[in-house]
Order: sequence, then structure tokens, then C-alpha cells
Amino acid sequence: MITSERPSGPIASKTPSKINHTHLGRLAIVYVRQSTQHQVLQNRESRERQYALAEYARQLGWPEDRVLVIDEDQGISGKSAENRPGFQRLLSEVSLKHVGLVLGLELSRLSRSSSDWHHLIDVCGVFGTLLCDEDRIYDPLDSNDRLLLGMKGAMNEFELVTIRNRLLRGSLNKAQRGELYLSVPAGYIKLTNGEVALDPDEQARASVTLVFDKFTSIRSVYGVFSYMQQNNLKMGFRMHKGARKGELEWRLPTPARVSNILHHPIYAGAYAYGMRRYNKMHRNSDGVESKSWFLKPDDIGILIKDKVPAYISWEQFESNLKQIAENRSSYENKGTPRRGQALLAGLVECGRCQRKMTTSYKTDKLPTYACNEFFRNQEMAGHCGRMATKSLDELVSQQVLKAIEPAALELSIASIADIDSERKRLHLEWDRRLQRARYECEKAERQYRSVEPEHRLVARTLETAWETSLAEMQKTQEEYRRFDQMTPKQLSQEDIQAIRDLSSSIPSLWLSATTANEDRKRIIRAMIDKITVVPSLENENVDVTIQWHGGFHSQHLIYKAVGSYRQLQEYDRLCERIRELHTKGWHHQAIAEQLNKDGFVPPRRRGVFTYQNVGELIRNIGLQGELFQDVLRANEWWIPDLSTKLGVIQQRVHYWAKQGWVHYRKTPSNKHWIVWADKEELRRLRKLCKTSGSYTAKNHPELVTPKPRPSR
Repeated sequence: MITSERPSGPIASKTPSKINHTHLGRLAIVYVRQSTQHQVLQNRESRERQYALAEYARQLGWPEDRVLVIDEDQGISGKSAENRPGFQRLLSEVSLKHVGLVLGLELSRLSRSSSDWHHLIDVCGVFGTLLCDEDRIYDPLDSNDRLLLGMKGAMNEFELVTIRNRLLRGSLNKAQRGELYLSVPAGYIKLTNGEVALDPDEQARASVTLVFDKFTSIRSVYGVFSYMQQNNLKMGFRMHKGARKGELEWRLPTPARVSNILHHPIYAGAYAYGMRRYNKMHRNSDGVESKSWFLKPDDIGILIKDKVPAYISWEQFESNLKQIAENRSSYENKGTPRRGQALLAGLVECGRCQRKMTTSYKTDKLPTYACNEFFRNQEMAGHCGRMATKSLDELVSQQVLKAIEPAALELSIASIADIDSERKRLHLEWDRRLQRARYECEKAERQYRSVEPEHRLVARTLETAWETSLAEMQKTQEEYRRFDQMTPKQLSQEDIQAIRDLSSSIPSLWLSATTANEDRKRIIRAMIDKITVVPSLENENVDVTIQWHGGFHSQHLIYKAVGSYRQLQEYDRLCERIRELHTKGWHHQAIAEQLNKDGFVPPRRRGVFTYQNVGELIRNIGLQGELFQDVLRANEWWIPDLSTKLGVIQQRVHYWAKQGWVHYRKTPSNKHWIVWADKEELRRLRKLCKTSGSYTAKNHPELVTPKPRPSR
């Protein structure tokens, strides 16, 4: 196997010409690697041959203390330099100019990647390091050797591809027969003959069935996960590798595991190969993790129905996938019911462009339904419009309550049956957990009693395990007692009567603060398919069409909030009513109260008319803020006019009015004061003006006491 550069026989008798004193003054590194752990354990001959290269290096002239064996990469594939600490260490030593010769049984032991292999050749050429395998010694600076090294590297990489394709084609051939099972999910076991069967453990099967049953009612992956978390319901997962391979491990499921169960075709009795798509970035990319997701049934490479025992039918499996797709919040899907204030998110459709209206939330405003197709479609002439959610939600809620009310008795009976069935299921699950805890305790007791008492080294360990299982059983029993006290197996008569009372007052239950928006949305979606709205661009009218499940349509008219008074449909009638009340001398507050009684609403449809917005509307109409004509009666004065008549400032007349020294009244708006003073009062007020101050005036009662005002 050794060329003319190397003497015949397993050991060379003289140093080849390519090795000089510079190389001998450095290290000789023997790189040892095998691709898999199976090869490490079974292919011992290859391992011994690789370690024997250290002796070959010593006979080439390297002293024993200058020969270094690197074998950290045992059981690691050579298709990449990533995650190979031994290869990285080899490159580091060569880069530090510490290595004179690198030895490997074959070039494929060093690398099966052309890029990594050529990188090693370049580094060895730069720092004057030789390469050696079973055939010969190579100098990376020699053109012939470099050409040979490059060809061998390409052949090694292609050999890896050939081996991989051979294995994949063999696996694919077995998968086409439906016999390739690398592992099976929860609820199944792989038999010794290669077939797949349902898990023999009743509790493990029941936990899988529970996932499908709850998804049918809750219709949400995260909802099923939350339900199992709240009730502390664990699932049994069998270990696929390690010392505990095949044993059941009980733990709470994660949202990903619940999703995997609902997506896996095996639960519908189908064998599937290639059901996942993997998205792996380049191996040298930093910070990027590989992702995978389930393919649609039509895109799966190999799909054989009715191949294994099933938990659900294929029709139910497809229905679950459809529901999961609809739960994704996107422009095309309705999305799953959430906690948002808008009750119709995902159901509202624009009547103009036939596209779904989006729901937007702002911190300082009510949520709105808006058609944003104008911003996506450049050919649209204008925006379809938007509207606040309040009026539409109230309309749909009223219609749903009207539809539910005749079936109140049936709903109460169904609710009682559902609650009773749910409680029985939970108690049955707790009974299985108690049975398992008792079995583990009895098993530990049997193991302890089977050992000889004198063998204390084993007895102490088994005694500890028995005590642990006893404590676990006691803990489970205490948890069940607490659960049974809070949730009895049978509904009491008081509970049944409370359910019937609630069903008789569905509107109050709907409006109750304890009713979550998610529950309201689920009820609406169970009865309504979609809602089509056509907001008017000129006024507040909105045409609404409710499409109920079953094909029935109902037409309605509601009003939305608008930006100005002129957009109100009854703007002209509102203005006439304000002119009428204003002409009668009504002040702003009285006009606002009367408008509210008449049923008028502001443009934003928030609250009612107030003193401020009535005053603003009066100014917009062009009316005066106060009607001064025909307001003064006999011997009445405006304060400015009276102060001019008496030759004093206005503040002094105001002071007299506040002190009660003159008779006065306020205008209808309560904004202006009117003082009464006849000729006799004017003479008194002129004398009062001549006093030096209020203290002096108070000492003359005749000056500060007004005469009685005659009745009107």
C-alpha cells in the first residue's frame, strides 16, 4: 500500500526525501475519527489502524514525545468542520506553525467537505506542513501532490453523497410500503416486528383522546393547552432513547405538543413519510436556527390511509386542520376569538369591495372596523369608509339574543348535561392517576420485600424508593380531595337551579361583567357566518346584512359616528329645533336638555348634548349667543348702562347687586345681570355714590335698603 517514497513493509526504514529537519523539529499529529458511535463500538479494526499511525510517525523520525494523537472527534461526521473540536484544534496547531506532519488513515478521515479540505491544504501549504495517508506523503506546495489531493478530496465528498443517496433510497423504498417508522408519537408504540399499535396504557390513550375532544369544543390549540394546564392534566410520552427507552413519562403538554398531535396524520390512521418541511440556513450562518412545519396532506410525499389504528376519522382530521388555519390571524382568515373589545373581529365584510374589514385599536379612541383595500389597491377611486364598533356590536348582540331566547330551556338542559359530562371526565382522569400512584407504591413495596434484609446496601435504596412512592401517592390523594371539594362529581340541586335561572335571563348574563369577550365571540361565531356593511360616505347611515348559518339573511340600518354636524341626516331638523328654542329665549343648558329628550345625538355619538356643544352649534348656525331684544322690562337697566347713568364704574354696581342693595335678575343664559331701578331708586343710588365707602354706607340703612319692587 505504500509507494516508492516509502519502503516496503509496514514500517519505513528511512526518512522520505520530502521530510527535512524543519518538519522533524515540529509535531507529528495523528488525526483519528470515525463517523458514528456505532462505528466506534463495532468497527474496532479501523480504530486500531488509525492509532497505529503514531508508531509509523515515530519510525519516520519523530520522537515519541513529539507525536500527538487527536481523537476528540470520535462519532462525529466529517461532512462539516462545524462542531468538530478535534479538527479545529488541528487547524489551530497548524496555523501556529507547530506541526510538521499530519497523518490520517484516509483523507476522508480528515474531511469529506471540499471547502474544508481545501482550506486545510491551503493552511498546510502556508505554514509548511506535510500530509500523509496510507498511500504516500504529500507536499501541499508541490503541484502534482496538490492536484492529487484536490482530486481525492472531491472523490471523498462525492462518496459521502453516494452513501447518503443509497441510504435514502433504501429508506424511501421501505417508506413506500408503509413500514419505515423511526419513532411514533404519544398514544402509539412500536412493536418488535416493526408494526405500530395503540399504546396499551389506558391513561395514555385517554390523554390523547382528550386533546381531540376538547379541540372540538374549544376550537383553539392554545385553548386546549390552557384547559389542560388549569386542570393539571398530564400526558404520557414514551422515551425514544436512553436507559429509560420505552417507559412512560408523565408531564404537562406544551402548545407545540398539542399542535403536533392535531397536525399528525397518524392519529387519523394514515402512514405519512415526508410530512415536514425543514428550513435550514447555511451551516456557517450564526444565530440562525433550523425550523420545520407540517405540510398539507396533499403535499406529503408518501401518504397511505387506513394503515394504523386511528383515534379520529380522516374527515375530522381535515376539519381540525381547516379550523387551525382559520384561527391564524391574517387578512383572509377570521382568526381565533380573543379578549379584544370588538365582538365581530374577522366577521365584518365591506359591501363595496367585498373584502374583509380590519379591526384597529387606539389608546384614546374606540376600536373601529375599517376597509383598508384602498391602501392596497391603487385602482380604487376612494376609501370605502370606517365605523366605530359600538353601534354594530350592539345591533348584532341584540339579534343574537333574540335568536337564543326561544331556546333558553334547551340551552339550560344542554348546559347541565355538558357540565355533568365534563365533571365525570375529570373525576375519571383523577381515578386513573390514583390507580397509577397505588401501582407505583405497591411495586416499590414488592421490590423492597423481595430483597434479603441483610443486604442493607440494596434494601436502603429500595426503602427510600418505597417512601418516595408513598409520599407521592399521599400527595395525589390530597390533591384529589381538594379537587372533589371544589368540583363534586354530581351537580347539586342549587347548582342546577342556578343554571336554569341564568338561562331564563340571557340578556343580563350577556351583559354581565363576568362574561368574557371570548365567550361572546364564540356564541356569535356559532350562529353568524359573516356581516356585510355598507357605510354611507355622506351621512351616518350604515346598511347591515347579517348572514346566519343555514343561509338566512337579515337586513338592518344603524348609524355610525361622523366628523361634523353637517353629516348628520337630521342636521336641518336639528337646526330648526335650535332656532325655535333659541327664539323663545331658552339658555344653552335648557336647549341641550331638550335636544336630548327629543332624541338628537352629537356627530360622534358619544354622550349627549351639553352647554358647550350647544353654544358651538349656535355660533355655527349664525345665531347670537344671547337674545337682547325684548329682554328688558319696565325700569330695568343693563349694568353698563346704569353705571354710565350714575357715573360710576361697573364693578361698583356689581358689588351693590351682590350685597343686596339693589334688585336684579339674570338673563336666561345666566351670563348677564339686569338691575331694576325707577326714579326714586335712582335718587337713592346717586346719594349712595357720594358715600366714601361701604363702611359709611352701612351706617346709613336708608341708603342701602332698596324699596320693594312691584310685582310683574
